[in-house]
Amino acid sequence: MKSLEGPLLPILHEIQAEFGYVPQEALPVIARELNLSRAEVHGVVSFYHDYRDHPAGRHVLKLCRAEACQSMGGDALAERVKSLLGIDFHQTTLDGAVTLEPVYCLGLCSTAPAAMLDGEVHGRLDADAVRDLVAEVRA
Repeated sequence: MKSLEGPLLPILHEIQAEFGYVPQEALPVIARELNLSRAEVHGVVSFYHDYRDHPAGRHVLKLCRAEACQSMGGDALAERVKSLLGIDFHQTTLDGAVTLEPVYCLGLCSTAPAAMLDGEVHGRLDADAVRDLVAEVRA
């Protein structure tokens, strides 16, 4: 991948696909191989929310926090999910089952509020629907 133009993002994607996160130990190696500063690599990793610096839970639940979802009750829904899981955003349940992450627009504004569970999108969520989603990942 080093020969590709702009190989940093594909390399980071491959590392995250392999390990589930981008280990801090990988940053200086990537920087050296791509002739970039460690700060440049760190800047890219920290800019994109999808890159993790620690392993995620077995399931990843992303709640849309964008304006359309907020206007349709997304804040209350987020608080409900946090309560059901007993965690806040950017945390994983103690049993390692679920990581809860905010996401800033899933492109489902017409079906807000929305979420993504393990890559599958869910729209028109309400309290019952999120309870079912949480039960699904807890099973």
